[in-house]
Amino acid sequence: MKSPNTSALRASDNHEPITLLDTFIIKLGDLLSTVFLLSACIIIFEIVMRYVFNAPTIWVHETTTLFCAILFIYAGSYCLACNRHIRIGILYDWVSDEVRHYLDIFISLFGLIYMSILTWAAYGVAQKALFAPWGDFRMETSGSAWDPALPALVKSMLFIVVLLMLFQYLLHLIKLVTALRGNKNV
Repeated sequence: MKSPNTSALRASDNHEPITLLDTFIIKLGDLLSTVFLLSACIIIFEIVMRYVFNAPTIWVHETTTLFCAILFIYAGSYCLACNRHIRIGILYDWVSDEVRHYLDIFISLFGLIYMSILTWAAYGVAQKALFAPWGDFRMETSGSAWDPALPALVKSMLFIVVLLMLFQYLLHLIKLVTALRGNKNV
């Protein structure tokens, strides 16, 4: 084992995208982050309408919840694309590059298995939110006075992002195993 060099950048600080898909996800996430600003503007609009004009809205709370929920769901894919997923940095920084590579393979393999199971579960949730038990297309609604189909949208987005993360982990695993084979052939 090597000791960490405190003056150098730590291995766990590598937040570079691994694949072209990761680069796209980061760029899209940077654009989508402006939706948080939109949510704040909508909340300010509600405050003004309620307390200045005494005319509260029925749509602001659910709309901002939808925007923020979708962005928080997308954040999982964004973190994976930025290589900022959870790992024990102190251990990761102390091991050699070769061991670190094997740890990355393990993380990607475990993530792939986990996302496979989560994709299956998210599919079931999205299907129930989009279709009635008898098979007709019927989006689940919130049940509020406004009653939009926002729960169906959030659950569908959860399925899409989990599927995206499954694909990300697969691409990461392929790239890591290919790099390992390339190093052993040399």
